[in-house]
Amino acid sequence: MPGTFEPIPGGGAAVALDEVEISIIRSLAVQLLELIGPGPAEDAPDDPLAELFAEGPSEPPSDPVLKRLFPDAYSDPEGAQEAAAAEEQRAYSSEFRRYTENDLRAGKRENALAVVRTLDALQVAGDGGAVLKLSTDESRQWLGALNDLRLAIGSRLDITDEEDTDLLYRLPDEDPRKPMVMAYLWLGGLQETLVTTLMP
Repeated sequence: MPGTFEPIPGGGAAVALDEVEISIIRSLAVQLLELIGPGPAEDAPDDPLAELFAEGPSEPPSDPVLKRLFPDAYSDPEGAQEAAAAEEQRAYSSEFRRYTENDLRAGKRENALAVVRTLDALQVAGDGGAVLKLSTDESRQWLGALNDLRLAIGSRLDITDEEDTDLLYRLPDEDPRKPMVMAYLWLGGLQETLVTTLMP
């Protein structure tokens, strides 16, 4: 089981992690939380209707990682549309973002927090390792967080397609991007095995 998620009886998944791996995942999840930003203020009124109708931002984020995590709903990636049609797409995206981004951020925040909480609850053995056991719900939250972490790292590495990923394998060890590449590939392996455990 080292480094790969495996299904456990009754649903959920388990993976053996050492102290370094625990520290890396936790650190990345905390960085993701910082990037996504804080949730609603604690002193905000506890009014479900106010939350329901709260408007989010209408413009896409300027940070390329956040753009990747919160992409436009309507886009013209190849610039094939006329200016009027492109402007209409931007207006649709802006309206969609206003009413969905707050919920998307909250979901991503909850997923990253679930990663931090489950890692903090681990009992590390004398040899420096631990087996992380996740319920089915926690597994889904981990899956969402792993996906967001890979999107964030991929954005920093300018990965846009499979060809870019192939080039990462050939980076020399002295390349400063190498540690980030190794984290990206490792998280991809974790994500893939976690998906497998959640399949019926």
